[in-house]
Amino acid sequence: MKRTLGIITVLLSIFVISISFIKTNTFQELPLNSVLPMPTYKMKDVSGKDISLSEAKTTKGLLVIFSCNTCPYVKLSEGRIKELSNLCATNQIGCIIVNSNEAQRADEDSFDEMVKYYNAQGLKCFYTVDAKSELANAFGATRTPQCFLFNDKGLIYKGAIDDNVKDPAAVKTPYLKSAIESLSKGAVPTMQETKSIGCTIKRVE
Repeated sequence: MKRTLGIITVLLSIFVISISFIKTNTFQELPLNSVLPMPTYKMKDVSGKDISLSEAKTTKGLLVIFSCNTCPYVKLSEGRIKELSNLCATNQIGCIIVNSNEAQRADEDSFDEMVKYYNAQGLKCFYTVDAKSELANAFGATRTPQCFLFNDKGLIYKGAIDDNVKDPAAVKTPYLKSAIESLSKGAVPTMQETKSIGCTIKRVE
C-alpha cells in the first residue's frame, strides 16, 4: 500500500511539473520586426503615475525589460540593468522595466516593495506593475530578466542581456549593449535574438 501511494505521489509530481512546463511554453514570443504590443496599456509606475509603452517610448525607440525584485538571475544582473537603462537615457532611447509577477503581489513583488527596490537600486527609468501579467502575455515573455528592444518601426532585438548571467566579469558578448549601441546609430543589431535565462514569470493560475 505504501509503495502504491509512493508511486502515485511521484506520478502526480511529474504531472504537475509537466503542466507547469506546458503553461510556461504556451505563450508565443513576439517575433522580430513586430510593432510594439499594447502601446496604450496603462501600468502603475513606482512614481505613482500610470504609464504606457507609447509614453515611455522615444522617437528612437524603447527597451522593455521584464524583471522583478526577487529572481536570483535578476539580482545577478542588477548592475547591468542599471547600466543599460542609463545607456538608453544617454542615447535618448526609452526604457521601462516591467514586473509581471502577479502571483507574488502580496509578497516581495508588491508595489511598495517595488518602490523600495527601485530607490535602493538608484534606477532612473520607469518600473511598472503589469496587472494580471497582461503585457507579459502580449509579448510572450516567460522569464526574468527578458529583454525586448524596439526602434521606431518594430522589434530589433530580444533575449538575454549578455552571454554570462552568473559572472559579469566573464562576459564575452554583451548582446543588449551592442544592440542599444546599434540602435543609437540608426542600425539594426548584428545579433537580434538570443535565449533568455532566468526565473519564470509568476503568473496567477
